[in-house]
Amino acid sequence: MSEPEKDLFDEWNETKVPLLTRIKWKLEEIRNIPRNIKGGVTKLIYWIPVIWKDRDWDHRFIYNILEHKLKAQSKYIGSRDIHTRAQRDAEIMLTCVRLLEKDRDCFYEMEHMDYYKDKNWFEPVKGEDTFLWKSKPISNTFQEYFTKYPLIYKRVMSGEGVFNREGREDDKQIIALNISHINQDRAHKLLFKILEKNIQGWWD
Repeated sequence: MSEPEKDLFDEWNETKVPLLTRIKWKLEEIRNIPRNIKGGVTKLIYWIPVIWKDRDWDHRFIYNILEHKLKAQSKYIGSRDIHTRAQRDAEIMLTCVRLLEKDRDCFYEMEHMDYYKDKNWFEPVKGEDTFLWKSKPISNTFQEYFTKYPLIYKRVMSGEGVFNREGREDDKQIIALNISHINQDRAHKLLFKILEKNIQGWWD
């Protein structure tokens, strides 16, 4: 009759460890108490500004926490440099931080506005105690923007983009809006692709 299967973790049961070894472990825990207290207090101070401002209504606050964590871990792993990928891992984490900032702040989604000037004002409604917001384009340099992203421009001109260009094929603002939306989506997807590929290897 074969021997009954044993629990995989049974051999690690602390009660089976020699008494002297267990005492050594306990003394090590006690010696580490001051260091753990110092580390805990340091972490509390590091996180207070982020937690104090944290709210639950927007994804940007999740990004703030992840950004703060990645900055700390990048600094820690990069400064210790105890394995061959440490410096590279630290660089990748900071790349994620930069992408987080751009994704959170809608950098690419708003970038096209740097190439567009308009005039905005409130106009009173006749016979009513209300105002209408009015806007008038003044100038644009969208061609510079298109030159900055030639491949995305070609994709938009081929019909890609969430903003419908039917009947407005030559409307540069619509083209710019589509480029900005595609770029924002690319940054978002790249961020999580890098995290998915690397995060489990970020250890020290």
